[in-house]
Amino acid sequence: MRGKRKKDVIEEYLRGGTSYRELGSKYGVSSSTLQRWVEAAGRDKTAGAESGFTEKAKEAEKAEGADPTAEIRRLREELRRERLHNELLNAMIDIAEEQFEIPIRKKRGAKR
Repeated sequence: MRGKRKKDVIEEYLRGGTSYRELGSKYGVSSSTLQRWVEAAGRDKTAGAESGFTEKAKEAEKAEGADPTAEIRRLREELRRERLHNELLNAMIDIAEEQFEIPIRKKRGAKR
C-alpha cells in the first residue's frame, strides 16, 4: 500500500466509527497490520510533539475557545456514548454470570 493511502487509512481509523477489521476488509489489509500502523503513527506523533496532548484533546482545546454550545453538544454526545458503553458492559456481565453461573461482580461488604 502506498504511503499516501496508508496515511489515509490511519486517519480514517483515528476519526473513529470504524474498526480495524472493517478497514482491513475495505482495503485488503489484515487488522493486525492496521493496528501496528496506527500504533506506529501514534508513537511518531508523540515523539515529535511538543506536548503530550492527544489529537482529541487538541480538538477539545480548539472547541472550547470557539463555540461553547458546540462544546456542550460534543460533551453531551460523548457522555451519551459512554453511558451506552457502560450499559453494554453491564449487560455482558449479566449474561456471562447467567450463562456460566459464576459471580463476576464483587459482592458488597466482602472482606478485603
